[in-house]
Amino acid sequence: MKHIEAVVVAAVVTFLSGCVAQQADLKQTEKVLQQRIKQQDDQLSQTRARQSQEISTLRDQELPQLRGELEKALYLTQDLQAKQEDLKHRLAQSEQQTKKLEQLAAKMDADNTTRHAWVQKSLDTQDAKVAAKLDELSRAMEQAMGGLKKDIADVVQRTNDALAKRVDARLEEQHKELTDNQQRLDQISQKFVQFNQALTGFREALTSLDDRVGQGERTASAQAAEVNKSIASVAKTLESVGHKVTARLDEQDHRIESLAKPGGHTNQKSGVRPQATKPAQRSAVEPGAGVEPVDQASMAAAAAPSSVTIAAPQESPVAAPAQSHEEAADRVRYEQVLALFRDGDLEGARRGFAAFLSEYPNSDLAPNARYWQGESYYGKKDFGKAIDAYDRVELDYPRSEKVPSAILKKGYAYLALKDMKRASSAFKQVVTLYPKSPEAGKASDKLAQLKDVR
Repeated sequence: MKHIEAVVVAAVVTFLSGCVAQQADLKQTEKVLQQRIKQQDDQLSQTRARQSQEISTLRDQELPQLRGELEKALYLTQDLQAKQEDLKHRLAQSEQQTKKLEQLAAKMDADNTTRHAWVQKSLDTQDAKVAAKLDELSRAMEQAMGGLKKDIADVVQRTNDALAKRVDARLEEQHKELTDNQQRLDQISQKFVQFNQALTGFREALTSLDDRVGQGERTASAQAAEVNKSIASVAKTLESVGHKVTARLDEQDHRIESLAKPGGHTNQKSGVRPQATKPAQRSAVEPGAGVEPVDQASMAAAAAPSSVTIAAPQESPVAAPAQSHEEAADRVRYEQVLALFRDGDLEGARRGFAAFLSEYPNSDLAPNARYWQGESYYGKKDFGKAIDAYDRVELDYPRSEKVPSAILKKGYAYLALKDMKRASSAFKQVVTLYPKSPEAGKASDKLAQLKDVR
């Protein structure tokens, strides 16, 4: 029992101690709760103050604005209702107008049908009237055309008569011109005959000259060649004169034919055919009709008709001195050797020019021969001998026209030998001594090239 009491006492003691502890905890939690309640009360008071302030601001500011907006919305709704009623009224009026328009359209259709029928009837009547008037006009036009044709025939007959008279007068003028041309042609033929006689006289003189001059056959042949050239030129001029005359006659015949075509009946009346005289007229001036070819020992003199001037050869071989024969011979020889050079026979040309210089040292063509001798050496790429030949041209013939060309080609030869200094001195010599010559321009171009190379 004691033990139970002790246990009970212990339990009561522990319970009391626990209660005391719980009371202390409860007091502490109560204090905490009071503090929290105070804080919440403060927060609630603050929020209440804020809410009261916001409510006051809403009452003072936002409510009047909302009222104004509501009043505007009401006014707009009333305006919209008024407009809607107005639109309904207008729709009713438009429906009435559409009904009226439909009624008017029906009336217009009826009126159009009636008018179309009336217009169709009026057009039919007018068509009938127009057809009748057209028939009357066609009859009147036929009558007028008949009279007009008669008038045109009369006018054409009159114009044909006048044209025939004009053509007859023009034909008479053409016949006069033809007779004048015939006379001129006769004169030309007479002078042509005289020219042939002169040619025969010259042939006889040349034959006598050949008998007297036995050693000058070579020079005479050259002169004969020149005379043959002059005779050929005279024959060509005469032939051109003949062609011109025949062309003039053909032109006149063509003009007569063109004039005779519009009034062909006038030619039948007059019976004139001027073309019948053409063969006789042309045969009188046929080029080369009585001219025989001249051999190498013949010469000719020129006979000039009144309408054409034909130049005769300036040299007369009958009375030519011995010096003219020598000049003609050296000219022929020079041309022969130059022909070799042109044909590409450089060695033959070099020898020919050397022989020419030894045979004709005092000839006027000696500078040219010396120059072409240098050209022959240049073509064979023997530039040293070419330079010597060009120097001989400058030294032996200082007044010759070949001197600028010789100096220029000497510069080219030095360029080929790559002697730029002497080449430039030669080019400067051409530019300085002969500034107006064509060789000066070439020399200046070469000098500019040499400067660019340097």
